[in-house]
Amino acid sequence: MPPPPPNNSGHQPPPPGYSPYANAGYQMQQGHPQATTVLVLGILGLAVCQILGIFAWVMGNKALKEIDANPSMYNNRGTVNAGRICGIVATVLMALGVVLAILVIAAAASQA
Repeated sequence: MPPPPPNNSGHQPPPPGYSPYANAGYQMQQGHPQATTVLVLGILGLAVCQILGIFAWVMGNKALKEIDANPSMYNNRGTVNAGRICGIVATVLMALGVVLAILVIAAAASQA
């Protein structure tokens, strides 16, 4: 059997298993590890227990700072931001409820 014809292009074929993207410096984006937690806490803060909104707000702020510090690493800023906003709304509703309760108690005490 004769040997294969020479490669006339001047380039050597790549070795087996070679990937041109192996050392390209590109890093796959991933989701922030606390994004789902922040979103769940924000939704639960709105629906069930407003105190959870504070935790969603604080954790969301921290996660957004981490995402902003390294934007090429994380791809779920929207999820974190949605959870944070739900946490803010839940916290404001809780504060309004506390103020309303104080006003109702004060009004009832003044009637007695």
